[in-house]
Amino acid sequence: MNPRRDLRGNRAALFDGIEEGGIRASSSYSSHEIDEHDNERAMEGLQDRVILLKRLSGDIHEEVDSHNRMLDRMGNDMDSSRGVLSGTMDRFKMVFETKSSRRMFTLVASFVVVFLVIYYLTR
Repeated sequence: MNPRRDLRGNRAALFDGIEEGGIRASSSYSSHEIDEHDNERAMEGLQDRVILLKRLSGDIHEEVDSHNRMLDRMGNDMDSSRGVLSGTMDRFKMVFETKSSRRMFTLVASFVVVFLVIYYLTR
């Protein structure tokens, strides 16, 4: 893709009907009538484009605000889940540090393994 061609295409779309020396006029009007008529037509076209650009920039602004709010909520959720996860890890560390807790964990793990073995044998 040629960026110069895109720029010319975009510029031509924005300023279609307007030439470098002014607006091309038909020969049925006097020079003053032609200038005013063409100027008003060009002003209406530019006004429509300005309104379109204003609406488009407003839509972009709303979209950016929406995404910023969503990212803030996601950041807050990540912070809260990080807190919960660190609390859980602290509890696991406490469980594995004591000997009686290790025995309890071994007992629970062995019951789970026995239950799974019996479950698969009866299926």
